[in-house]
Amino acid sequence: MRLFRRSPQTDAATEQALERTRKSWFGRLATVFQGSDVDEALWESLEEVLIGADTGVTTTMDVLDRVRAAKPRTSEDVRELLRAELAGLLRTAGDAKGRLWGLEEGAAEPDAPAVVLVVGVNGTGKTTAIGRLAHLYRQQSAKVILAAGDTYRAAAIEQLQVWGKRVGAEVIAHQQGSDAAAVAFDAIEAGKARGVDVVFVDTAGRLHNKQNLMDELAKVRRIIERHLGRAPDEVLLVLDATTGQNGLSQARAFTEFVDVTAVMLTKLDGTAKGGIVFSVATELGLPVRFVGTGQGEGDIAPFDPDQFVDSLLAEPART
Repeated sequence: MRLFRRSPQTDAATEQALERTRKSWFGRLATVFQGSDVDEALWESLEEVLIGADTGVTTTMDVLDRVRAAKPRTSEDVRELLRAELAGLLRTAGDAKGRLWGLEEGAAEPDAPAVVLVVGVNGTGKTTAIGRLAHLYRQQSAKVILAAGDTYRAAAIEQLQVWGKRVGAEVIAHQQGSDAAAVAFDAIEAGKARGVDVVFVDTAGRLHNKQNLMDELAKVRRIIERHLGRAPDEVLLVLDATTGQNGLSQARAFTEFVDVTAVMLTKLDGTAKGGIVFSVATELGLPVRFVGTGQGEGDIAPFDPDQFVDSLLAEPART
């Protein structure tokens, strides 16, 4: 089923979540663009702001090279070109790679239950992200099952069960140390039997080493494909915005071994470096579909490139 769309409420939540970034880094752009001269000092200031906000060195240089090549005459021209370039980066990465999100109107949807495999390093807010997505689906009267596939941590199973009770979603769980693939199998079996719309499969984020982790994820994916008759409809990578460029190095491990189709950026309200979104788009080549905007169960917003860039480039709110 189609997922929620932008609304005035989600736009306001995104803008509020980006306030720290605007005040610390992107807020400096207001000063940069105050003058009308397009000189070397302006370009150096833009470079400092973008890199400081975790946009990434390569991405920053590529963007500014293209803006320069357009030969803007005024600082306002630079602003408009920069906006177009940044939004274009995000739109290009936003092409649908899965079968559930980002589809064009009229596109065929997967047979129920749709299955979302959720991956990411422990501590990124992965289980909370699942709970928030389940909450939004439940608001649309969808039937949801949560599979407690992070069987290495008892706390992860308990946390998912708490979310299930909170949002009204059934949780399929085995004991700690059980086979995660078996949990996924049982969740899909239950989803088919009970007419469920979406199954979210949680996974471990840290095992003994990276190879063990990737081997387990590959096994879970194989079980889903075998039992569902297709690969997971979405493989959602949950990324903590506060980890910045360090988080990208962790994320690359998942993109190398698992066919990630989408990203949710959590804790956006807790960082002053919202430019990480552009690094995700350019360096990982993945669409950001959702952003975490606060601490509550409804604090999640669908990601829109134009609205995101407009929010970043807006002047910080005066207090």
